[in-house]
Amino acid sequence: MSSCESQIDNEEYSFVGFWPRFWASIVDTIVIVLITLPLIHLVYGEAYWGSGRVASIESNFLISYILPLAVVILFWLYKSATPGKMVVHAKIVDVKTGENLTTKQSFIRYVAYYVSLIPLGIGFLWVAWDPKKQGWHDKIAGTVVIYSNRDT
Repeated sequence: MSSCESQIDNEEYSFVGFWPRFWASIVDTIVIVLITLPLIHLVYGEAYWGSGRVASIESNFLISYILPLAVVILFWLYKSATPGKMVVHAKIVDVKTGENLTTKQSFIRYVAYYVSLIPLGIGFLWVAWDPKKQGWHDKIAGTVVIYSNRDT
């Protein structure tokens, strides 16, 4: 094994596959919506929903993109998982060491979600075929999703 190859293998960890990760993403989406929609309502009022007017680009960008990025990265850094991953007893770790993610890895992983999404979501579907159940965002950031409890 070269020094660039992962030290984590199937003997040591149980990798989380496509369907548990899919359900975790549904939970995470619901959580983000429950945070952002009330904030949008608070900032723009009830008229926003039916007016068809364009919201302030800055406020909308902060609420819809920057806030979710910050929340997700903070969960990754402090819990090694988002709420959805916690529901399925999974955590995200460095692929080489099995340790918690760095801030840099977390940011790269989040931005790499777009790389996984853009070509028809193939980067997310890749989890179903990859031996370590890594999506493209995991490969780019050097991460892997494992069960947080070996017995799971």
